[in-house]
Amino acid sequence: MPIEPPVTSPRSLPEAYAVIAGARHRPVAGGTDLLVQITGEIGEAPDRVLDIWGLDELRGIRLDGDMLVLGALSTYTEIRRSPLVAELLPALAEAAATIGAAQIQNRGTIGGNAANASPAGDTSPILLACDAQLVLGSIRGERTVAAGDFWPAYRETALQPDELIVRIRLPLVADRQVRFRKVGTRRAQAISKVVMALAWRTEAGRDAGAWRDVRLALGSVAATPVRVPRTEAALEGSTPSEGTADEAAAALAAEIEPIDDVRSSSDYRRAVAARVLHRLIRDEGGW
Repeated sequence: MPIEPPVTSPRSLPEAYAVIAGARHRPVAGGTDLLVQITGEIGEAPDRVLDIWGLDELRGIRLDGDMLVLGALSTYTEIRRSPLVAELLPALAEAAATIGAAQIQNRGTIGGNAANASPAGDTSPILLACDAQLVLGSIRGERTVAAGDFWPAYRETALQPDELIVRIRLPLVADRQVRFRKVGTRRAQAISKVVMALAWRTEAGRDAGAWRDVRLALGSVAATPVRVPRTEAALEGSTPSEGTADEAAAALAAEIEPIDDVRSSSDYRRAVAARVLHRLIRDEGGW
């Protein structure tokens, strides 16, 4: 039987903070995950719901110095259509375009994707690869948590019961390149089997073309979105060559420990992740 928990719809962010400080509520914006839970098909429905869709304080995409700042209620459609995102972080727009159909993209939000804490979340690897900062707010004030510390365990986040994600800050590093890849059952409207984001800077001068500050993050290969430091080390200081692709792919296959589930086997995820990285490096090398 569908469960219909009571819903509170605050008119301002301070009012929202006051509500969740008084009693535990499940925040909901687009509702693309919660509505499935309410049907009783997946997980347990919450006792109370906090509807934050109407809070304009959590909207907007802007540039703040060397940071691209996205309000937690930025929808995938807004991210896809944002001239700032297209100019400064096109890989994020590419990731947003892979999530669901138009209806989901119109309602789903980047803050909700992070708070849902699915290891298959399509935007999470980009947040990790770009050293994103999640700004969390409550009646006690705001605090900032690095993306690398935000998902401590399966389906868990650093959020306290009285906190909301307010905005996400993405550092804009000079000459940084970011690439995104996703593998699903279909080319569209599919949950990720493997999702990957790779970021690097290209060295100038004596070691022209070498990759520096390499960051490789993946989803759907562990209990949480993860970075893979041993594979990053294999890529650090290298150029996109066939030998680099072979070495990095082998390092990634040895480093990750995917799970078996109804969507894919561990062996499949390991092999596909390695091949996706290999292909990405080949594409960058132009061979």
